[in-house]
Amino acid sequence: MVLEATMIVVDNSESSRNGDYLPTRWEAQTDAANLIFHTKTQSNPESSVGLMSMGGSSGPEVLTTLTTNPGKILDGLHRTKVKGHSQLGTGISIASLALKHRQNKSQRQRIIVFVCSPVEEERSGLVKLGKRLKKNNTAVDLVVFGDLTDENMDKLNAFHEAVKGSEGSHMEVVHPGPNLLSDSIVASPILAGEGGAGAAGMNGAGGEGGAGGAGAGGDGFEFGVDPSVDPELALVLRMSMEEEQERQAREQRARDEAEGKTPLESVPEEGGSGEGGSNDKKLGDGDDKDKMDTA
Repeated sequence: MVLEATMIVVDNSESSRNGDYLPTRWEAQTDAANLIFHTKTQSNPESSVGLMSMGGSSGPEVLTTLTTNPGKILDGLHRTKVKGHSQLGTGISIASLALKHRQNKSQRQRIIVFVCSPVEEERSGLVKLGKRLKKNNTAVDLVVFGDLTDENMDKLNAFHEAVKGSEGSHMEVVHPGPNLLSDSIVASPILAGEGGAGAAGMNGAGGEGGAGGAGAGGDGFEFGVDPSVDPELALVLRMSMEEEQERQAREQRARDEAEGKTPLESVPEEGGSGEGGSNDKKLGDGDDKDKMDTA
């Protein structure tokens, strides 16, 4: 497994309050950041992950230095305030400096950046930054969602083309939809790898895809976690997914009721109660008849 030091850069600008990604852009990032941490540390116990924000009134801030402790990542996310505007270029530069101070110099350097707000930096400046990161053998993965304007995409595509190198940098564009942001990331090359082996195991048709992924060196486990290695974590992730699915179902029912849609279940229920009532009446008549015969 690849030995990496990864800095996760979250976008905590005002744009992250938007609810077009479930449950909100910010909460979708926190869920995905936790998933990335567990996937990286599960794939190699010596890999470490750090966390920083690139928004807020005070600018980009390192929330958690490189660590293997999931509690520190959670604490950093909980302490983060949503406000201000994002500073993409400055945030990536600070993340690169944090990686240079990693204790294990044999770890590959990787930055995973969430972008859901307007990119204010100039295109030329981002290209220059990308070339410098490529020269330093620092891979940069972009998770682009939310603000998918032509101007934003042009700048981010230019940066991505400049930073791509042998270490493998990826850009995942996620459009609004019913799926969670973390679902899109776990099936992307960012976590599935260059060949998409993990994605094949996660999203293969039927059980064959999952079985093939599990048999190939442990890749393709659900949520990127081997239940035999860490059953508690696998259970927590599954419960979290089921709770989210139930919440989405409740919201859908509420929307249907608000639009005046009649639940289909009401038809058989009324018919069933009517049949039950007639059966009770028949039984009652039979009881009376038995009583008359006895008399």
